[in-house]
Amino acid sequence: MEYRMQAPLEAKDLEILRAGDVVYCSGVIYTARDAAHARFDALLKQGEPLPVPKGACIYYCGPCPAAPGEVIGPCGPTTSKRMDAYTPALIDYGIVQFIGKGARSSAVNAAMKGRAVHFAATGGAGMLYATRITACELVDFADLGAEAVYRLEVRDFPVVVTFDLLGNDVYARVNSK
Repeated sequence: MEYRMQAPLEAKDLEILRAGDVVYCSGVIYTARDAAHARFDALLKQGEPLPVPKGACIYYCGPCPAAPGEVIGPCGPTTSKRMDAYTPALIDYGIVQFIGKGARSSAVNAAMKGRAVHFAATGGAGMLYATRITACELVDFADLGAEAVYRLEVRDFPVVVTFDLLGNDVYARVNSK
């Protein structure tokens, strides 16, 4: 199926999605890569809130600087497994939508089942994704440069559901064939 949905997606939206569905997101997503996730982990261990709201959609991306007159530079996805050590704690915190590339570990899949959805963005399509971003604002961790947390406003941002709430996993399905 193909859907056009408002990001962050609501629980009722997540419930209808199935692995393999294409979603064009419009709304707000947040970037966070390895270094930001390490800081998220430290904040959670200290009982502190994260600089992104609960329910937010996290895009595993470190955007390149914008050229003059541009909103953002290329901003393709990074490998999702690099965030696996942090993902269960983020789900417990209330972050239940993730965008990256590639499969997740079995431990993360177990943590996501019934609680979170993973989407794949196409690797190598950073320029395409940049054209779908209408605003970019630094949120926190400015010292991390491209790995800082940014708030992105997106329009028709294309992703594929790779892990749904029922536990259906596109990568496991492909690997079993």
